[in-house]
Amino acid sequence: MDWPATLYGWTDWLFGLSSKAEALGFGQMAARAFVMYIVLLIVVRSGKKRFLGRATAFDIILVIMLGSIAARAITGGTAFFAAMLALAVLVFMHWVFSAIARDSEFFSGLIKGHSTGLIKNGKVDQKALRAAHMSNDDLDEDLRDKGVDDPAKVAEARLERSGKLSVVKKE
Repeated sequence: MDWPATLYGWTDWLFGLSSKAEALGFGQMAARAFVMYIVLLIVVRSGKKRFLGRATAFDIILVIMLGSIAARAITGGTAFFAAMLALAVLVFMHWVFSAIARDSEFFSGLIKGHSTGLIKNGKVDQKALRAAHMSNDDLDEDLRDKGVDDPAKVAEARLERSGKLSVVKKE
């Protein structure tokens, strides 16, 4: 047997590459999960750090897609090595889009959204609050979380693109 056939035979045996999903054994699923975990670590670490931190919808979509593709690859719902390539392509696309968004305010707003001012000089903007689908109780809860018990004590509060409230207290 020549080397490529031996290598293919070995990887097919280890990962069940030619098997249907329902025919995968415990060892093959474990091998797929092990390799996919390592691949995801490499792919995610090669992306930018921010998409794991203060996530916007742009970042969350990537995480959902990565999880979906990885899960299908582990359980045999899609081609194993093609799924790994798809993961790398998605993270690369995310990296490119975020680099463009860094330099283009228009593109950044298009894919990441904009923050919304909710309080300015102690006055709550009820129209902005409604547009953000927040009640006064939601705002009060977020303010308390920031150590503020009265909107009048706030110089500015913004609902950030990540969905978190940022607060600048009056001095």
